[in-house]
Amino acid sequence: MRLLFNGICLILAIILSGCITEPIVRGPVIPVPAGVAYVTPTYAIPGPGYVWGYHARFGWGWHHPQFGWHRAWR
Repeated sequence: MRLLFNGICLILAIILSGCITEPIVRGPVIPVPAGVAYVTPTYAIPGPGYVWGYHARFGWGWHHPQFGWHRAWR
């Protein structure tokens, strides 16, 4: 009886376990101004809330609506 119980628990553990990963969140489509080539990010997002965007003077970079441009762009 105990062997049957252990076997059922093992099977349930195998069936119900799995990789838990963070879901992929698709960001908004980035509008690219006319005549500007899109450049992909060269480093990881600095924190939650940042969006990859274009700055007319500095080019592409991470922008946060509350904190502004990453790496002190103003």
